[in-house]
Amino acid sequence: MQITLIRHLPTEWNKKTWLQGKRDIGISSPTEELKEMIEANQRDLEKLSPFDLVLASTLKRTHQTAKLYGYEAETDALLDELDFGQFEGIPKEILMDKFGDKWLKNPKALVLGESIQHLEERISTFLGKYRGYQNLLVFGHGSWIRALLSYQKYGDINAMNKIIVLNNERITISINPTSPWNGNGDGGL
Repeated sequence: MQITLIRHLPTEWNKKTWLQGKRDIGISSPTEELKEMIEANQRDLEKLSPFDLVLASTLKRTHQTAKLYGYEAETDALLDELDFGQFEGIPKEILMDKFGDKWLKNPKALVLGESIQHLEERISTFLGKYRGYQNLLVFGHGSWIRALLSYQKYGDINAMNKIIVLNNERITISINPTSPWNGNGDGGL
């Protein structure tokens, strides 16, 4: 299975480094530089297509991004961003000050508005749900995409906060459909 991931375009909260999580924040007007990046990504997407399915979270910033790319995405709540609870709407540095090393080295031990363990379960469920597809395009969120990349590389999401995924970044990964993950949260790719 091939999955192409695009993190949503920047929002005003991204520009302020505020955590968004489940808050339904819309994207900012794209700059000329972002429009050029979208065009470059679109050329890459043409080479990667056709896609069996185009997906986005329930949050409007992913759907707005998909539309700017020329796609009408189906919605799947499994793709929703991590719920940051009390940290939503405040600078990321505050979360870092409170959790520091644990956020970087053992995020699965944390419970914010949602446990990080639950985020991992959502990713595993997502992979199981779509394992029959060959080529997916996903418009998603920073924490979710970083967690998937950690899960793919290491078999769990504990390295997610050591990975950087910028707004509008396109990443394509391949996942072996015969790998041991099966959508019930018991790990490994």
